[in-house]
Amino acid sequence: MSKQAIKFYSRPAGGWGALRSVFKHIREQGSMSHGVSTLLRVNQPDGFDCPGCAWPDKNHHSTFEFCENGVKAVAAEATEHRVERSLFETHTVAQLAAHDDHWLENQGRLVEPMRFDSASQRYVPMDWPGAFELIAQHLNALDHPDQALFYTSGRTSNEAAFLYQLFIREFGTNNLPDCSNMCHEPSGTAMKEQIGIGKGTVTLEDFDHAEAIFIFGQNPGTNHPRMLGTLREAAKRGCRIVVFNPLRERGLERFADPQNPLDMLSSHGSQIASNYYQLKIGGDLAVAKGIAKAVLEAGAVDEAFIGDHTNGFAEFKAGVLSEDWATIVEESGLREVQIREAAAIYMQSNATICTWGMGITQHKHSVATIQAIVNLLLLRGNIGKLGSGACPVRGHSNVQGDRTMGIIEKPAQAFLDKLGRAFDFTPPQKHGHDVVGAIEAMLKGEAKVFIGMGGNFAVATPDAERTKQALQQCELTVHVTTKLNRSHLVHGKAALILPCLGRTEIDLQASGPQGVTVEDSMSMVHISAGMNPPASSKLLSEPAIVAHMALATLKHSNTPWLWLVEDYDRIRDKIAEVVDGFEHFNKRVHVPGGFYLGNSARERNWRTTTGKARFMAHAVPTDLPIKALRAQYTDQPVFNLMTVRSHDQYNTTVYGMDDRYRGVFGHRRVCFINKADLARLGFSAGQWVDMTSVWHDGKREAKRFLLVEYDIPEGCLASYFPETNGLVPLSSMADRARTPASKSIPVILTLNTDEAVTA
Repeated sequence: MSKQAIKFYSRPAGGWGALRSVFKHIREQGSMSHGVSTLLRVNQPDGFDCPGCAWPDKNHHSTFEFCENGVKAVAAEATEHRVERSLFETHTVAQLAAHDDHWLENQGRLVEPMRFDSASQRYVPMDWPGAFELIAQHLNALDHPDQALFYTSGRTSNEAAFLYQLFIREFGTNNLPDCSNMCHEPSGTAMKEQIGIGKGTVTLEDFDHAEAIFIFGQNPGTNHPRMLGTLREAAKRGCRIVVFNPLRERGLERFADPQNPLDMLSSHGSQIASNYYQLKIGGDLAVAKGIAKAVLEAGAVDEAFIGDHTNGFAEFKAGVLSEDWATIVEESGLREVQIREAAAIYMQSNATICTWGMGITQHKHSVATIQAIVNLLLLRGNIGKLGSGACPVRGHSNVQGDRTMGIIEKPAQAFLDKLGRAFDFTPPQKHGHDVVGAIEAMLKGEAKVFIGMGGNFAVATPDAERTKQALQQCELTVHVTTKLNRSHLVHGKAALILPCLGRTEIDLQASGPQGVTVEDSMSMVHISAGMNPPASSKLLSEPAIVAHMALATLKHSNTPWLWLVEDYDRIRDKIAEVVDGFEHFNKRVHVPGGFYLGNSARERNWRTTTGKARFMAHAVPTDLPIKALRAQYTDQPVFNLMTVRSHDQYNTTVYGMDDRYRGVFGHRRVCFINKADLARLGFSAGQWVDMTSVWHDGKREAKRFLLVEYDIPEGCLASYFPETNGLVPLSSMADRARTPASKSIPVILTLNTDEAVTA
């Protein structure tokens, strides 16, 4: 573990620090012998897709198509460490739960199915047939299929996701909560209504032609570092990169490309952002509307595009021009001159990309904010021309593909009709539960079986104590996974841990080695084939696990489950029958680099209710929960807390204890705070505080966080998840999209009485 320290990091993102981190993590996982050779196959035409982020691959013939955090993900999966049954023999579930998340993940790969034994309070080995029969018994004992919940992680392949949703719908429910419910649900909701498709309209080539790139609520240096290479190239050729982010993030300031000798010889790297605006948390809608107001006042709109391709412009224009600058300034946290400066850059650009991440999607008003950003693009015709478009950057490597394959609780009728014809059954019509709805259903006793295809549900979700209570009320919880995590220790009355193959491993089925497919953030679909021997002879692939669950459960199914998994080309042939855009799937995906699914909005084919792209008018929100709670708690400051990732984690997976770019080493329980707020509270950096979230249904507490002075707007705080997920009320979520509002949590700080001042 790193020595605990808080110290300013002066170097650029990437560079020698990234290289040192790469070899450190490979060494820690005991995989030096094959780690480097494994990395040379990451994101290659004959290799495997990185199990980390969904940023697309630019050069399919490059030797190096990985980043620092991708290495951490690959090293963790290709680790030499193993979770043998001896770990469970010597630890009860309670004893395992006493360890932190980093320790749990670092035990290594699971090697055999495990069943919770209530008598010993331990997990014990179980064979695969027994595990599948136990699942079938519980599912078939339910009063109704809707009493079962089937969660999906974004790392699940297209083939596994397609079989999974088929199994679930043949079972009789649309209860398909997934990780999209917690991240980019607002992006899909907003854009589908506005431009007719819920996916980004850009390709990687557009970044080579953009004259301006506007980045909202994103930290690519940690969350998808390969994007920094793309931004570096854009900045080098003169593209203006305009950043809106409450925190100063090193990756958006300067980047040293480890593959570029000149960058590596320089101590400064390459400048990324030409303009960096530190708005307050949640101020993005006001900023987007302010830029639109400046554009409209200048008359710098694309009248031909607006006339030919949009409707709702007159109402939108009137609403924007009537918005008061004082309100825009107050709600954004920026000065009018700053917003007008950003607007001038936008007006000077003939091709602009707007890109965003979860700093936009995890707010109460996230759908309106995304539509305000898309309004900006529509004003100057920046959708459907080279170098421009909307770019929501997804998280896990196939989270977008899972949705394409039908992992959604509100499926389109056309999809259900084609699925039913292809497999000769009648799919359920009733909409199912999303993540928040799933937790509520478990709490009410309306859902009794939970099956998770990957992920870390108990930790990724909001309101940790209520989620824990919900899972523990289940009759059965099942987790398909590669490694141990906390969700396996928050179990139902009966519980199973089912270990599966990882992306890096050879998937050998009856017809030979198999490849799976994934879809990246820009709708490119490509194949992924592992190269390493499986961590254990007892591992099954995700498609095989799904097929065996279905075979055991569905006694009258017409689907040849085991025949399908003998050769994944057979699964892809069925996908081609059901999913639009996947015609001739096998032929197209076996071409190096795969194929582009296409995007209707990119072609200016607007599949909306009006047949055109729609300007969506939204007032700048002034009635947010934070304001009401500040008015209620007049005797102490109420801060707006945003949850963020450390540089040594990906989603809930903690690879280490450092956050190098923010200058945090050996710590995770930290709270970033403005210097002026420290003075106002009478606190000092280095003191320990408790954070209490305040909400209409009561308070939630997270204890003992180290105060770290940081460049963040006054009234705003930042801290890592999942440690702070318990502060997010279950009912605090995005309007219409129901994504937990993890980026805007009203909290109060109090000194920790156990250890008020410490190093």
